[in-house]
Amino acid sequence: MKEEKYSTTTILRWFYGIFRQVKLQAFINSVSGVLRVALDLAFIWATKTAIDIATAPPAVEPSSSFWHTGPTTLAQAACILIFIMFCQLSLGYAGRWIAALLGVGAQKRMQARIFSHLLRSRWQGIEVRHSGDTLNRLVSDCGTVVSVITNTIPQALAVGVRLVAAFFFLFAMDSTIALVTIFVIPGFILLSRVYINKMRELTRVMRQTDSRIQAIMQESIQHRMVLKTLERIQMMTDFLEAQQLVLRRQVRHRTMFSSTSNLILNIGFGAVYMFTFIWSAYQLADGVITFGMMTAFIQLCGQIQGPFREMTRFIPTIIGSFTAAERLMELEEAPLEAEGSPLYFRCGAGIRFTDVCFAYDKAKRPILKDLNVDFPPGSVTAVLGETGAGKTTLIRLILALLSPNSGKVEIYGPGNSGNPSADADSISANEAACGHCVSDIQSVGPQTRCNLVYVPQGNTLFSGTLRWNLQLGRSDATDEDMRNALRLACADFVASLSDGLDTVIGEGGAGLSEGQAQRIAIARALLRQGSILLLDEATSALDENTERRLLENLVNHFNSQSVSPTLIFVTHRKAVVEHCTQVITLKKLDGKTSS
Repeated sequence: MKEEKYSTTTILRWFYGIFRQVKLQAFINSVSGVLRVALDLAFIWATKTAIDIATAPPAVEPSSSFWHTGPTTLAQAACILIFIMFCQLSLGYAGRWIAALLGVGAQKRMQARIFSHLLRSRWQGIEVRHSGDTLNRLVSDCGTVVSVITNTIPQALAVGVRLVAAFFFLFAMDSTIALVTIFVIPGFILLSRVYINKMRELTRVMRQTDSRIQAIMQESIQHRMVLKTLERIQMMTDFLEAQQLVLRRQVRHRTMFSSTSNLILNIGFGAVYMFTFIWSAYQLADGVITFGMMTAFIQLCGQIQGPFREMTRFIPTIIGSFTAAERLMELEEAPLEAEGSPLYFRCGAGIRFTDVCFAYDKAKRPILKDLNVDFPPGSVTAVLGETGAGKTTLIRLILALLSPNSGKVEIYGPGNSGNPSADADSISANEAACGHCVSDIQSVGPQTRCNLVYVPQGNTLFSGTLRWNLQLGRSDATDEDMRNALRLACADFVASLSDGLDTVIGEGGAGLSEGQAQRIAIARALLRQGSILLLDEATSALDENTERRLLENLVNHFNSQSVSPTLIFVTHRKAVVEHCTQVITLKKLDGKTSS
């Protein structure tokens, strides 16, 4: 059997933390469940009384006066029964409304909490799990955990109250039947220990297979054009069906185990029920009890055995929630980025690498080794190099998405380049522009990311309107700001669209060409305020004329500003190199990256 990653105590502590966020709904559902138990037992008492009144006076008067309390006429008993039934219906109606209003909100809050944690967590460079698996956890597992805390546990509490109350109710009427009715408890507890361990293992395996199925469907839909062109649709369909067959076998296995366990338990329940019925029949025939009491015996037997039957339903759900909790706890294990106030370099900034070494996996070949490069404030740099030389990794280090294994990556203001003559000129220019000199040197981190404007490779647009995509660059951007950014990015075509900025695009920029999507992404980045602009193959989908016009727009625009930003282009295009003041070439030399 697979060793548990988290102890039961650890999981219960985590559950308690979630419970504190949804305790209102859990409390309301618990109170509702206990009230429902009270009404059910009251209904049994009222039924017994009505039957006794309708039939005949008991042949043998009960020794206790307990059974003489209550209505004395059939009309009174009928009114009480109607009132109790009305209360049961009203409570059920209110409970469904409470579950609908509070339950959805609780699940959404939990999803938002974990979603926010994932977005704020440290980026690892190499994803440890498939996005389909992560989405499966956010949607399915969050729903399972919240449902157990707000519904299943309150129901289990109500079931426990029902068991105790029904037992004492029956014990007050006939202690022998009451004791016989609960004789299955030791066997139930013994079976439960084996049942819980086995069901937890089976559920975990099923959830893993379910995540794989979702990953297959997600990737296939996302890359359906590739599957069409490779003529591999049937191959992927067969692969999906094979995984579904595995899941069906796992479900069949779990169902067989669960059904067998329930059969054993039900045999015991059936034997107790038959004993209660036969015993009551003989007692009624001997005139020891009334027909109403016999009816109450049978109903209370069901009320006592019902909780055990409910437990067989709750146990798989609770076990499933433990598996879901483990999967969500794994997501929350992702370490968060360091928090702090943003560190703005308003008068320009440069980036310096000093003896930087980095490897995604320290056991494998390093991507960067002893790298020393400088991007002075206001410079325009082209970063060249063969595939795998570390160009994109260099950008990720600047963005503080990754941290170097050794060495330093620093951001610095004018006056800190290490060149006294250049520093003096830079200080003078920035004093004139800003009224003061920024002379800080900081290690790059999340707090310095506010100085960076980044345009990544590929299509990075979100589904929605073009306006929404541009507002991701700056939420308070006006239409005029957006039009200026689109003009600089050579994305004037937006003005000719029927809905303009309110044009709706699909997932991955569907509805736009790759070149158009790339220019929208550049315009989005230009709306962001920052002193360092990073473009990672940002013109790869543009034709030569558009690329040249875009580069001229950028260079002319930034040269006209009082403080010129630092531009860093990762590129293979010669047109980009022509506009740069320095060129850095990364090379792979026996595992050592040099510039």
